[in-house]
Amino acid sequence: MTIYLDTVWLLNFIFDLMLLMLTKGIARFSAPAWRIWIGALVASFIVPILIIFPDSFVQSVLFKVIYSFIIIFCAFGFHSIFQFLKLFFIFYFVTFSIGGGLIAVHYLFSHSITGNGFLVAAGHGDPISWVFVLVGFPLSYLFTKHRMNQHIIDKIRYEQLYTVTIQIKNEAYTTTAYVDSGNHLTDPISKKPVVICDEPFLKQWFSNEDWESLKKAADSFDMDLLPEEWEHLIHFIPYQGVNGNGVLLAIRPEACTIHETNRTLRTRKFLIGVRFGELAKDGTYHCLLQPQIMQFADIHSA
Repeated sequence: MTIYLDTVWLLNFIFDLMLLMLTKGIARFSAPAWRIWIGALVASFIVPILIIFPDSFVQSVLFKVIYSFIIIFCAFGFHSIFQFLKLFFIFYFVTFSIGGGLIAVHYLFSHSITGNGFLVAAGHGDPISWVFVLVGFPLSYLFTKHRMNQHIIDKIRYEQLYTVTIQIKNEAYTTTAYVDSGNHLTDPISKKPVVICDEPFLKQWFSNEDWESLKKAADSFDMDLLPEEWEHLIHFIPYQGVNGNGVLLAIRPEACTIHETNRTLRTRKFLIGVRFGELAKDGTYHCLLQPQIMQFADIHSA
């Protein structure tokens, strides 16, 4: 069977891109998208290298380890030895997790097994093996990503107060937020987690007139009543609560920074649900953090 180098190269690039994206997500490392793409491109070069130089040093474990260091450097840069090695080992962990899952499933359903129990490879050109990889790799990727995300959520320290800074329309204000383990509200369209902020905090961005218009729009579900300069940043989110279905007025912010002792978490992947009135009668906090917002946040040293 004819093997097309460009096809194999493209598939390898896509798989490497997914592995690096998953590595970034698990490490919660802030890296621009273009670096991840460059890292995947460099990683995909291994295909022609192995074909051009068969049975040479490039086939050795040492070369592959060195090449992996180059991939990590291209994708994430170098900030410290500890962080670099952490990304390196996470990259290999992700690769082995997904690859091991594929081998296990292939072994489970494969009939190409010898009498002593070893798997017999059908070759690079086997159409069944390629179909299996094309279908199995994304499924294994999604499963691994889901389990890692769930693990992160489980480790979040619930029931704790944080200092947060929220930016809307180039204005940033700081308040105290409470991690609400019971808040799983997400926007059904964008799938972004929804953070609830109360009136005393949010009014800092509004004039008294605009805030009253906002309340009228929320009460009547009439978008025409929204302040003109806020129309493009506000929409309604349907939700299901203990008391039945409802609609929540939400604002699209620019960023949220969660301050911890030795680090900060930053994210843009969230929405703000408006609470008219106070969240805490004693004013202890003015924001309810959805646990997933900490999962989506990038970690920065303080």
